[in-house]
This record gives sequence, structure tokens and C-alpha cells, in this order.
Amino acid sequence: MDRPAPIVTPVLVVGCVIIMVSFAIRASFGVFQIPIAEEFGWARAEFSLAIAIQNLAWGIGQPLFGAVAEKIGDRKAIVIGALVYAAGLVMSSFAETPFAMQAWEVLVGFGVAGTGFGVILAVVGRASSAENRSMSLAIATAAGSAGQVFGAPVAEALLGVMSWQMVFVVFAGAVLAVLLTLPMMRAPAAASKAELEETMGEILGRAFRDPSFTMIFLGFFSCGYQLAFVTAHFPALVTELCSPIMAGGILSGMGITTTSALGAISISLIGLFNIAGTLTAGWLGNRFQRKYLLAFIYLARTVAAAAFIMLPITPASVLVFSAVMGALWLATVPLTSGLIAHLYGLRYMGTLYGIVFFSHQLGGFLGVWLGGRMYDVFGDYTMVWWIGVGVGAFSALVHLPVKENRTTPSAGALTA
Repeated sequence: MDRPAPIVTPVLVVGCVIIMVSFAIRASFGVFQIPIAEEFGWARAEFSLAIAIQNLAWGIGQPLFGAVAEKIGDRKAIVIGALVYAAGLVMSSFAETPFAMQAWEVLVGFGVAGTGFGVILAVVGRASSAENRSMSLAIATAAGSAGQVFGAPVAEALLGVMSWQMVFVVFAGAVLAVLLTLPMMRAPAAASKAELEETMGEILGRAFRDPSFTMIFLGFFSCGYQLAFVTAHFPALVTELCSPIMAGGILSGMGITTTSALGAISISLIGLFNIAGTLTAGWLGNRFQRKYLLAFIYLARTVAAAAFIMLPITPASVLVFSAVMGALWLATVPLTSGLIAHLYGLRYMGTLYGIVFFSHQLGGFLGVWLGGRMYDVFGDYTMVWWIGVGVGAFSALVHLPVKENRTTPSAGALTA
């Protein structure tokens, strides 16, 4: 009797470490919003545009790095991504004008693409057995949440003892350090004979002609909008709106004495709760149709966001919203990537997921940029928040018509 294939493998462990560090740094950028703006007197929209450009570059780079990984190897693509990431962080530390910061964030965005979900989930997916794939993808995604748990608080703590410029340099060193784990990452090319014979052009043509691929692409837009907006602007929103009511109360009893600390803690809390949420999504993805799970997650996010903005914003409501949003935060990623692997196979999963992820990052660009722009125009984030509620409802609806039956080049293709 064959022993069941293990879920935890060296490839999964290394993938988790890389994603954890990459996302810890990426998730901390909202903490720098106010310190950088105050040092140089920039409008809120200026640094917001830099983060928005980072998200857009990440989206553009994702399918490119996916294709590079499938052409020259996963590990080489990750090395390139880490080097670009570190270079972008170091150069950003020298930026003194909005244009310089925005220009160097292009490198940071490409670096995140090379060390993020597109490359890592593809290699983890190929190294996993069919029965463990959904859960393996969920574990790798949850590692990104684990990075978010400590990324923002670490950035906040480092800002207390050094300049933001030096924090960026320290982060660059952390990105390069993860390359020491790469010798452990050796993944088999788990694909059927039919998939190996199918060219990238053929699989892309098949996906682009499939309405389900289009709906998945469109639906991922709101995920990027909501996540990027919250990551970039929620700490500042919390710092400003909770200031009049910070004295005493529940937060002082928890040792949280400033609203900036509350903003960092809120991002950390989102990451903490998302570990459980993402793992649950991976477990459910093996048992129920992924399109319905995705529709439910987007609907729940929409309801949570609408309730938060309609009710009085207090430290307690910030903590509750962070916990609820955290449970839903990256739960869409293992379901979306698993759905793509199921529908189109593993051979070009990185490239196909990267294309879908580009929609995610278009949403991220719009959420971050609109957040800063509308804040400068209206003095608050209310309008851009309600736009996020609307696009979330759209994503809940657009996933329902997805046909979750696998289209294959031939009858012998591998079932993901």
C-alpha cells in the first residue's frame, strides 16, 4: 500500500520563507506614508502614487517572471527577482523627490513579482500531489500573511531607532538573505505528456477564448483594489480618525498608546487572522466548487467594508474590522490559483496566474492612487472606500457563471 504523499516538502518550506519575507516588506509600506510625507512636505497623493506604481509594476512583472521561470528555471527567476527587489529598496532610500521615489518603486514592484505568488505558487503547485495541491497553495499563501503579521510592526519599531532610509536598506538585506534557502528548492515538472507538448501560445489562446478565464480575470480586480488600498492607507486612516478618542479605553490596557501603533497593529492583525482564513480556504477548495467559495469571500468583504464605514470608527471597530477582513484577506489566492491549475493544467500555471494577477494589480494601482488623490481633494477616504465596496460586489457576482469543468488539449491531461 502506497504511503500518502507528504504535504510539507522542502519546496514548500523554501517557498513559504521567500513569500514571508517578500510580503513582510511589501505590507509595511503604509507605515512609511506619514513619515516620508512629513519629511519632504509631499502631498498624500505623491507617496500614494509611488506605491500605486509599485503595484502596477508588480502586476506587469508577474506574467513576465512566470514565463521566465518556465523558460530558464524557477530558482534563477527568484534570484533575479530578489536582486531587483533589493536594488529598488536601496535606491528608494536615496529618493528626495516624488518622481525619484515613484521611479525606483518600479524596481520594487518587479522584485515583488519575482519573489511573490506567481513564481512561488507555480513551483509549489508542480511539487505537490493532486490531493495536496489546494492545501499546499493555501499554506504558501498563508506564509505571505505570516509576513504581514510582523512586517508593519517591525517597520514601526525600526522607525523608532533609525531613519526610514536605513529601514529600506535593512529590508534590502533581508531580501537577499532568503536566497540562502534556494538550494533546497528543486521541483519536478509535474505535467502530463499532452501538457508538455502544448505550446505557450496554444494554452494562452485556449485560455483567452474561454469566458471563464475572462471572468476570473475581471473578478480578481477588486481583490487588488481592496487589499492595496487597505495596506497603503489604512494605517494613515486609523491614525487620523481615531486620534480624538485614543485616550484611555481598551487600547491603553493593551499597551497601544498611539494611533500610529494602532495602524501598524491593524495590518498585523489582518495578517494574523488571514493565516487561518487562507488555510481554511485551501481545505474547502478540495471539497467545494471554488467559484462559489470566491463569490462568498468577495460578498463577505463587501459587507464588512460597508459596515465599517457606516458605523462610528473607533479603536474597537478597527480591531474588529481587521480581524474580519484578515480572515478573508488572501483566501482568494489559493482558490484562484488552484482554479487556474484545475482548468488549464500546471505547465504554464505561472504565466496564466500572472496574467490574471495583472488584473489584481490594476485594481491595486487604482485603489492606492485613488486613495491618495481623493484624500487630497476631499480630505478623507470615504469616497474611495465606497468604490471598493462596489467593485467587491461586482466580483462576487462575476464568479458565479464560471464553468469549473476542465478544458484539456487531449483526454490524457493531468487533473490538477
